[in-house]
Amino acid sequence: MDFGILVLAFGLSIDNFRSSIAIGTIPFGWRRAVQIALTFGLWDALAPLVGGYLGNWIGEAIDPVAEYVGFGAMGAYGLYLLVSSLRKPPPDEVDHPWVTLFGMPLSLSVDNLIAGTGLGLVGVSLVLPAITFGVVTVVMSFAGLCLGRVAARTIRIRPDLFSGLSLLGAAILLPLVFG
Repeated sequence: MDFGILVLAFGLSIDNFRSSIAIGTIPFGWRRAVQIALTFGLWDALAPLVGGYLGNWIGEAIDPVAEYVGFGAMGAYGLYLLVSSLRKPPPDEVDHPWVTLFGMPLSLSVDNLIAGTGLGLVGVSLVLPAITFGVVTVVMSFAGLCLGRVAARTIRIRPDLFSGLSLLGAAILLPLVFG
């Protein structure tokens, strides 16, 4: 395997790892955690394929805002959880599968779409990078979910409130730190 592709896969999976830490504070079972990690990986594997085939014009159109799309989705979901936690009694389990399994992973895959576009433009076969991106994202996302679970058990606060604050805080601070 090309070391450069592996390094790129790791770099592209960092946003999923950070998001997974916040999502991991939401109380759900291990089965759901595996499902979330696999979904994140699937989206991150499909995105470079789509990006490579759609070409340069999409990459150029999305590039100025690509890194902020993921932050925006994270912040919107965090705000939703925060408002919900203030309006409702504490739940036994917080689980919003449509947002967790589709909205957030899709928006976090925009950077993979652009990477795929770039790799496609230079003539790299996209199959190996797509598989590598997906596998690395699954591992990193699952690690983030586990870390978030530990944080939620260590910091005693309502899980939905903690998750909302984590996601909203990450969406605000990460662009300032890494932007």
